[in-house]
Amino acid sequence: MKMIVALVAVLFSSAALAQAEKPPLGNKRLVQHATPKTAKSAKGDAEAKARAAKLQECLEIDDGTKDRLNCYDAVIAPAPRPKATKAKGVADCRFTKEEDERLACYNGFVEKLPKS
Repeated sequence: MKMIVALVAVLFSSAALAQAEKPPLGNKRLVQHATPKTAKSAKGDAEAKARAAKLQECLEIDDGTKDRLNCYDAVIAPAPRPKATKAKGVADCRFTKEEDERLACYNGFVEKLPKS
């Protein structure tokens, strides 16, 4: 009986010790390094601002004209899809096949852009 009690005490104490400390994740310290993705996102932000500025320049052309649509198409080349979907962003306007609808789509997004 004493042997069983001693065995149970040893097992429970070793289980408690195993749960008390979490082992480290190897010998290396956890350090956050700058990744290339961070550099890419900064470059992407600059490109997005440049694209937004070019799109806003198109607003100076008379509304509803082919010239304004050509200006938008020069910044974001059209690539119509067979199945039309609702545009979620200004870049999605290029998928609209009809010119009038594509112009209205661009106008809707570009007019909402903050002025640079």
